[in-house]
Amino acid sequence: MEARTMTYPQEGQLLVKVSDISMLKDIKKAISMVRGVEKVTLPHRKRLSAYERSLRDLEEGRVYEAKDVDDLFKQCLEK
Repeated sequence: MEARTMTYPQEGQLLVKVSDISMLKDIKKAISMVRGVEKVTLPHRKRLSAYERSLRDLEEGRVYEAKDVDDLFKQCLEK
């Protein structure tokens, strides 16, 4: 009778979903300390352009109106 040999993948990936993003660096450090972990990377977020941010502001209602420059400064200084 011939012995069966099972092969296992030599490397794999693990996706970890984190609810508290402030802990991301600590979690990355902890995972990198585990034996066998070769590399830990964080995904890069796409940075929005100024135009894209302004469109998002419009959609979310962050729009202000002023009668003139003096009114604009007054509103800015109040906040």
